[in-house]
Amino acid sequence: MAGGSKIVVYGAIGANLAIAAAKFTAAFFTGSAAMLSEGIHSLVDTGNGLLILLGLSRASKAADEEHPFGHGKELYFWTMIVAVLIFAVGGGLSLYEGWIHIQKPAPLTDPTWNYWVLGLAVLFEGIACSLAFREFNKTRGDAGFWKALRASRDPAVYAILLEDLAALVGLVIALGGVYFGHLLNNPYFDGGASMAIGVLLIGMAVFMLKETRGLLVGEGIDAATRASLLTIAQADPAVRSMRPPLSMYLGPAEAFLALDVRFQQNLSAQQVEEAVGRLEKAIRAKHPEFKRIFVEAESFAPEQRAAAVS
Repeated sequence: MAGGSKIVVYGAIGANLAIAAAKFTAAFFTGSAAMLSEGIHSLVDTGNGLLILLGLSRASKAADEEHPFGHGKELYFWTMIVAVLIFAVGGGLSLYEGWIHIQKPAPLTDPTWNYWVLGLAVLFEGIACSLAFREFNKTRGDAGFWKALRASRDPAVYAILLEDLAALVGLVIALGGVYFGHLLNNPYFDGGASMAIGVLLIGMAVFMLKETRGLLVGEGIDAATRASLLTIAQADPAVRSMRPPLSMYLGPAEAFLALDVRFQQNLSAQQVEEAVGRLEKAIRAKHPEFKRIFVEAESFAPEQRAAAVS
């Protein structure tokens, strides 16, 4: 997944850098606030892509004595920084520029520059978005788009996909502001479009912050995976019952799993050891994200048996 993630990020950086230069050029010649906001948006997205690449690089570092579980959560940290930048720089500056142009509207010049740049931007953003969407679909399964997006553990894919989708929507808003501003000879449409883009970016940033926060503080596996683990355990004749598993994602494709399993009472130590090996093998076969599995073969206390999952 990391290789595919990097391709998505490289594609987004290249597209955003070219589009940002074109948008700033168009904003300079036309005086469009919406185009200036879109240029800021693309520039922020370029920087965000570089930060996510930094996160991918640091997350790939091998485990050491100070970080025995590796550095996978580095990616989550840098994704949170990206979300903060989108909120403060992208959304904040777009709102500010839009408000300034509403307070002091200036007539737009020939919008031909804007139309050309926006058209090319839609093309490049569409290519970048298709790359991100294709990578996202590899782990989506049969889940709906928003459900799969919220369940994704790879910020390098879902953050870029969200940015690309927001960019496409922002381009439509900017195009509408420029078009209706000239059609109706009303410069307020341009400033309003800039503010709408700001609201869009802030909303996306809040969504990213919420999702990344859960991963950064130690989000565990979902209900479907927990049910799957229970089914695997129950399929082994040596297992009598199992407590709800303890889990935590350490990276996009790496999770920690601790199981408290009660085995049949008539088993020898050798048989319990063999059962633990079978259990770990069966779990990894269906859920390869569990790189570290700890199985504790310990009897439940009498008062706790009623609460055990069996």
